[in-house]
Amino acid sequence: MPRLGIILHGVTGRMGYNQHLVRSILAIRDQGGLTLKSGERLEIDPIIVGRNRDKIEQLAKRHNIARWSTDLDAALADANDQIFFDAGTTLMRAELIGRALDAGKHVYCEKPISDDLRTAVKLARKARASGLKHGVVQDKLFLPGLRKLALLRDSGFFGKILSVRGEFGYWVFEGDWGVPAQRPSWNYRKKDGGGIILDMLCHWRYVLDNLFGEVKAVSCLGATHIPTRIDEQGRPYECDTDDAAYATFELEGGVIAQINSSWAVRVRRDDLVTFQVDGTHGSAVAGLTKCWTQHRVNTPKPVWNPDQPQTIDFYKTWDEVPDTQAFDNGFKAQWEMFLRHVAEDAPWPYGLEAGAKGVQLAELGLKSWAERRWLDVPALEF
Repeated sequence: MPRLGIILHGVTGRMGYNQHLVRSILAIRDQGGLTLKSGERLEIDPIIVGRNRDKIEQLAKRHNIARWSTDLDAALADANDQIFFDAGTTLMRAELIGRALDAGKHVYCEKPISDDLRTAVKLARKARASGLKHGVVQDKLFLPGLRKLALLRDSGFFGKILSVRGEFGYWVFEGDWGVPAQRPSWNYRKKDGGGIILDMLCHWRYVLDNLFGEVKAVSCLGATHIPTRIDEQGRPYECDTDDAAYATFELEGGVIAQINSSWAVRVRRDDLVTFQVDGTHGSAVAGLTKCWTQHRVNTPKPVWNPDQPQTIDFYKTWDEVPDTQAFDNGFKAQWEMFLRHVAEDAPWPYGLEAGAKGVQLAELGLKSWAERRWLDVPALEF
């Protein structure tokens, strides 16, 4: 049975633990590995690495992980492990990925791959030149709701796509009246790599590029709506970076996209993120898992009349797209795709170049906010 040893760094955090360790790597391990095209089963052999010995050791015991370490250098030096994965902090990521490439490891990582474009491009070029496999998490493309949007697009349902409107976010509690915050305090400190523009515009780049058209220009307005929050130790701190972003994008083919991202918004919609796609022949609204459509022959004909209550129940005029296939966890699905890429050179379109494009859009979004103007998104050279 072929084997892949995987160094997992940064899996004590919420996302790294839940999505990458438990629901992806351990789920693949516990299902007996991954079936390759040859029919062989690929064995997954993880080692978890972190600075906190007690936390790492307890994590290993809880999940029956045979190997763990606090020595990243030693892990990178072990020729028996072929892949390095990072879900740690943004500010450490580029340096860690560079070290892993120097050690001859294939690399896979969370986004953003850096907090500045120059470093991100340099890292992507280094990965290309190494001949090693490399990739960045593009998890939202693997969500059932967005996969249904892709299915509708590929079927020609929309006709000509005109516009995309996205709403993302929820109320992150300030922590000052008895309800603890559900996001870490570093998210709101610039020096720690925080800010919703850096975080979310990396996501919106790959969503827009892959589903609706390559991003050609951006206009972005950021805001710090909640200036003071309470940290994990119960102490107040000043938030010096953006907790909301209101962005408009011009896409290839004339499609206009508008996406609001906020950690200071209360949800009255179908999901924590929703995308509405309007086309000449039909429209669709997708959340994380569900998707609804309205074809032009089923579109109601409202008439503006502010003098009487609305007579149309607009929600009832949409039809849900059925689940015609089983959708696995999105993070796990992409992990399996990357593992096949490493093990049998299966197709893989999400290299570190895609990560650099995400950083580019975030950097341009911040610049657009600072300069209060539209900015073109030039092609990157790798």
